[in-house]
Amino acid sequence: MKHYHYLLLLSILFFSLCTGTAVAQWFDYPTPGIPRNANGSADLDAPTPRVGGTPNIGGIWVAAELLKDQCPDRDNCITQMDLPADQRDVARNLEGGLPYQPWAAKLVAERAARRSMDDPHARCLPPNFPRAYYFPQYYKIVQTPDLIVILHEFNASYRQIFMDGRPLPEDPFPYWSGYSIGHWEGDTLVVESLGYRDDLWLDMQGNPLTEEARVTERISRPDFGSLQIELTVDDPKAYTAPWTVLLQSNVVVDTELIEEICLENEQDVQLFEVE
Repeated sequence: MKHYHYLLLLSILFFSLCTGTAVAQWFDYPTPGIPRNANGSADLDAPTPRVGGTPNIGGIWVAAELLKDQCPDRDNCITQMDLPADQRDVARNLEGGLPYQPWAAKLVAERAARRSMDDPHARCLPPNFPRAYYFPQYYKIVQTPDLIVILHEFNASYRQIFMDGRPLPEDPFPYWSGYSIGHWEGDTLVVESLGYRDDLWLDMQGNPLTEEARVTERISRPDFGSLQIELTVDDPKAYTAPWTVLLQSNVVVDTELIEEICLENEQDVQLFEVE
C-alpha cells in the first residue's frame, strides 16, 4: 500500500488548512461584478470580461478537473485519489510521448522506480510554474497593464509576469518559476520564460525541466468560466525537440485563497521512506 502514499500526501496537503470558520476566512463572500444567472450562480458561459481593450484574465482559478459545477463544499471537492491527470503526467495525451534525451529517459525511469519519492513538491519545496497550474490548489491572477501577478496557495507563493517591455535576462540567477515577460497578441497573452533551476519536475511522473529550458505560454479566456493555456517547452538539454500540451483551468467564485504552508505540522513525508 505504500505506493499510494504519494498521492495521498498531495491530497492531504490540499485539505490541511481548509478548516476553520467560513465567515472569518471569507470562504463564502460573493465575488463582486461578475455575470450571474437568475438563481444567483455564476454565468460561466458569459462573454469574456475585458479591461483596457484586452481580455481580463484576473480571478481565482483551479485545474479544470478539480472543479465541477462550482462545488459548494471545498473540503469535499477532491477525493483522496482524485488529483489532476496533468499533475500525474503532463504529457499523457502527447502522441508518441515526450522526445526525451537518453539521460532524461533514464532519469524518469529511475524516478518512477522510486515511486516519485524525491518529488520536490511532495517534500514541501516551492511550487514551480508551469507545474503549479495543475496543482490541487487555487491560484489568483492579478492583472495590471504593466505587471501580472499570480498568487498561489501552496506555500503562499507568487509569480511575476512583466508586461512593461523589458527583455528577458541574459544570465539569470536560477529561479523555481524562472523569469517571465508577456505581451498581447490579439486576445491571447503570450508569456515567455527562462532562467529555471536545473532540477525541476514538471509532474509526478518526474519529467524534467532544466536550466536550458525556454517555456512559452499562450493564455486565452474563451468565456467567463475557463482559461486555456497552450504550453510549449523547448528544453534541448532534456528533450530532442520542443513539445506542446494544452492545459485548462476553471474560474472559482464567491471564495478566497487559503494560506497553505506545507511544512506547518507536516507529518506525511516520512511515509515515503517506509517500504
